[in-house]
Amino acid sequence: MSSGILFEFDNHIARVTLDRPKALNSIDPEMDAALFEAWTEINSNPDIWVAVLGAAGEKAFCAGANVSGGTEGDGRRTALGGGLTGVGGPMLTLRKPLIAAVQGYAIGGGFELAMCADIIVAADTAQFGIPETKVGIIGEAGIMHRAIRQLPHHIAMALILTGDRIDAQQAERYGLVNEIVPYEKLTETASSWAERIASASPLAVQAAKDAVLSRAGWPLDVALATRYEPIEAYAYSADRIEGRAAFAEKRAAQWSGR
Repeated sequence: MSSGILFEFDNHIARVTLDRPKALNSIDPEMDAALFEAWTEINSNPDIWVAVLGAAGEKAFCAGANVSGGTEGDGRRTALGGGLTGVGGPMLTLRKPLIAAVQGYAIGGGFELAMCADIIVAADTAQFGIPETKVGIIGEAGIMHRAIRQLPHHIAMALILTGDRIDAQQAERYGLVNEIVPYEKLTETASSWAERIASASPLAVQAAKDAVLSRAGWPLDVALATRYEPIEAYAYSADRIEGRAAFAEKRAAQWSGR
């Protein structure tokens, strides 16, 4: 991986860490390229079943972007966050579940990156904000479109129009985060969530994520009538056979991810 992030995985869990604490983990083009590599590895490696995105240092998860839509050496444009946000370049879809472990400032592009996760665990120090209007900068509006979909309408509009921040307790109240813990327990708690997800059938989890998110903006009748290829493919997988056998034999399933 390129510099700017740390990447490792074991026991089917990948850990991606933003590693520019002196710059409040703000994302520059080099980090975007490294994150793109990380998400690509997570998507393509069948031994990775779930990912955790964290950040170094206590002060900030991510304070946004130095340059949105960076360009890599081969000329390929990468959307902010290694492609996850779809801002500034093509959007990359992460097929595996993603947990964000957020501490301190998560503002601007950092807030948007956290919202790309499926689960958000927040330290009690976390603050979420959309500062664009307050500082007089309006570019691509991805963060606003996400906020209006993930927060109550009037809460999102207040954040967008004032540039003010909300703390972890408010974020939990509005349904933005799944759990608040002391900063000292943030990594442990995010890992616990990852382990719980990894204990389920990885192919079933991925198929469920694909089905839910691919039709999230569609009417219910369309979502119900859609045929989902990952779900259909799962019917012929070794994990489906193992799941049925484990249930019949009253034992824990030994998933292979195949």
